[in-house]
Amino acid sequence: MLRPSISVARHHTLITAKNPLLMTLKNAPKAIHTRLSTIQGRVPLVKILSYSLRQFSTPTDNKDEQPKLDKAAEDAKGVLGKLKTNIPTHENIYTIPNILTFARLLASPYVGYLILNEKYPLALGIFAVAGITDMLDGWIARRYNMKTFVGSIIDPLADKTLMTILTVTLAMQDLLPVPLAAIILARDGGLVLSSFYYRYISLPPPKTFVRYWDFSIPSAEVRPTTISKINTALQLLLMGASLTSPVLGFPDTALLTGLQWTVGVTTIWSGASYVYSKDAVRILNKKT
Repeated sequence: MLRPSISVARHHTLITAKNPLLMTLKNAPKAIHTRLSTIQGRVPLVKILSYSLRQFSTPTDNKDEQPKLDKAAEDAKGVLGKLKTNIPTHENIYTIPNILTFARLLASPYVGYLILNEKYPLALGIFAVAGITDMLDGWIARRYNMKTFVGSIIDPLADKTLMTILTVTLAMQDLLPVPLAAIILARDGGLVLSSFYYRYISLPPPKTFVRYWDFSIPSAEVRPTTISKINTALQLLLMGASLTSPVLGFPDTALLTGLQWTVGVTTIWSGASYVYSKDAVRILNKKT
């Protein structure tokens, strides 16, 4: 006889107590779908149930307990099958935070157009509204549990699109030093290329062109590093100050120069943090 991986007493406890996890999943398939509407909610349960199945399937030297273990294993198999059937492979991407983020993304080219045409007051106003929506969509997502994986992608994408357009157009108008603009663009370009790579390696098969661009299929999650968040805030502050300067004459040149040097350092630092951090990107479909 094979030695059981857990004690007979523990098996007996799981069976006689009617394991709440197994009973809940078996008797409430609708609740399963609701509970597992996000990957965070479903992965641990699948792993826990799979583990329980392995434990129930382990032979025991107690002949009286073996039939009960076999029955528990069959129940676990059935529940696991229902669970996998009810797991949604797509998520709802049409949420208020995602709509606000997408609107900010669409507004970015217009801000660049205004800067190139020296309409700085209007450009500054839209930039301020974009900053407000950036804070608002994050608050709504957290407050009303509207976080999505596509949101974790398009939110930084919208920020970087606006930042890139501001960097290019402000440099063209001599409101931002060209070397600093080159550092910002190089760092962001590297992050974009990396995101394409991680999307490809993390996409569940089949890897098709259509599925690659279907962001309702979550595959990887980007987790900004602490220095990256600080750098983004400083970059936004610099862009706002660069727009404010021709409109209000503030801040003065010395303060603006100091801010530019600070942003240059944090930009390089934040780029390096993505290379050396193990938690910056999480592959959601990685098999263990």
